[in-house]
Amino acid sequence: MKTLEQVGEFLSTESGLAVVSTVRADNSVLSSVVNCGLVDHPETKAPAVAFVSGGSAARLAHIGRGSWATIAVRRGWQWVSVSGPVDVLGPETLDDGFTSEDLRLLLRRVFAAAGGEHDDYEEYDRAMAAEGRVALLVAPNRILGNT
Repeated sequence: MKTLEQVGEFLSTESGLAVVSTVRADNSVLSSVVNCGLVDHPETKAPAVAFVSGGSAARLAHIGRGSWATIAVRRGWQWVSVSGPVDVLGPETLDDGFTSEDLRLLLRRVFAAAGGEHDDYEEYDRAMAAEGRVALLVAPNRILGNT
């Protein structure tokens, strides 16, 4: 797999789970399970692999220290991983260029790109805001896989 377009096609084949890994301060790796999808970065307009996270997740501290993220996805015997620097967009990053309305819509886009559907998006918006959810966008610096 060579391009992010191919990664997007691979991700869209099912709405399954992915493993995201970051590096802790002691250089050990933290891995957890997320749903992810391909979206355009709202500021750079470049495509990125994105997922939604709780605002107090440990991975945010790792990323704040400069850790990249690696997202690994498996579909049967095929797999792909995308590694790169991460932008975190959430309540703490709001400014004139990225508003709370932009965040609300981005969280919806990431959720939908990851295969999510919701019967009541107003309730979804309220839950995301109450939980301090953030969008993490991984810029594809390295793409590996066997597809």
